[in-house]
Amino acid sequence: MKIIVSMGRGGTGKTSFVALMAKYFIESNKTPILLIDADPDQSLADVLGVDFESEGRKTISELIVETFLEGGGTTVGVPPSERIESKIWEKGLYEGEFFDLISIGPKWVEGCYCLPNEALKGALGKITRNYRYVIIDTPAGLEHLNRRITSHVNDIFDLIDPSKKSLDHVARAYRIAREVNIKFDNFYVVGGYRFPENLGVEVERRLNLKFIGKIQSDENVERFILSGKSLLEIPRDSSAYRSVMDIMFKAGY
Repeated sequence: MKIIVSMGRGGTGKTSFVALMAKYFIESNKTPILLIDADPDQSLADVLGVDFESEGRKTISELIVETFLEGGGTTVGVPPSERIESKIWEKGLYEGEFFDLISIGPKWVEGCYCLPNEALKGALGKITRNYRYVIIDTPAGLEHLNRRITSHVNDIFDLIDPSKKSLDHVARAYRIAREVNIKFDNFYVVGGYRFPENLGVEVERRLNLKFIGKIQSDENVERFILSGKSLLEIPRDSSAYRSVMDIMFKAGY
C-alpha cells in the first residue's frame, strides 16, 4: 500500500490532478484505490461524478453533526473521534466499482477541523492496508500539515503556478512537513496548467526539489467539470491526461 498526497495553493489544479491520477491507476489495473477528499470544498466528489447525497453517503463533518449536535451524543468517556469511526464505514464510505471515496466535508462548527481530522486519521489507520493506493486531496494552504492526517506518506506532489507566492508555498510546505515529522519518500513539484514548462529548471535550482513535469492545459477538463461529467471518462488522448500519465511514469508508477 502506498499513500500519495496532492497539495498546492488554490487554483493550481490539484483536485483535477487527483482525479486523472486515479484514472491512470484504474486503467493500469492498479486497484483497489481509496480517495480521501480532505478539502472542505468537497470538490473531488464533483469531478469524479459522485453525488454523496443521492448515494446515501455522508461526509465526516455531517456524521459529527448528526452524532453530537443533532443526536445529543456525549463527548465524555470514549474519544469522540473513535465513537464515529464505525459510522464512517457504515455511512461515510462511498464504494464504487473502481475506487472508494471518503470526504471530510464543510466546516461543521466554528473553529478548527480538529475533530473531523482526528476521526479521519483514526479511521485511516484501520483501513488503508486494504488498498493498493490511498490518494489524499488536501485543502489549499499549509495548516493541514500540522494536523497530520497521516504521519507517513510515500509521495507528495505539490502543484505550483507561475508566481513567487507559489514558489514560497512549496518551500514552506517542504519545511513544515519535515518540522512536524511527516515522513515521506519523495517530494515532487508539478507545474499546474498555467505553468511554463521551461521554468522547471529554475524551480529545481531555487527549491532544490525535483520538478517532475506540468499538467497540460486542456479544454476537455474545463468542459467536463462545467457539465458535471466525471474526469474518469475523459478521452485517453486528452493532453491533460497524457501529461499526468507521463508525470506518474516519471514518479515510478
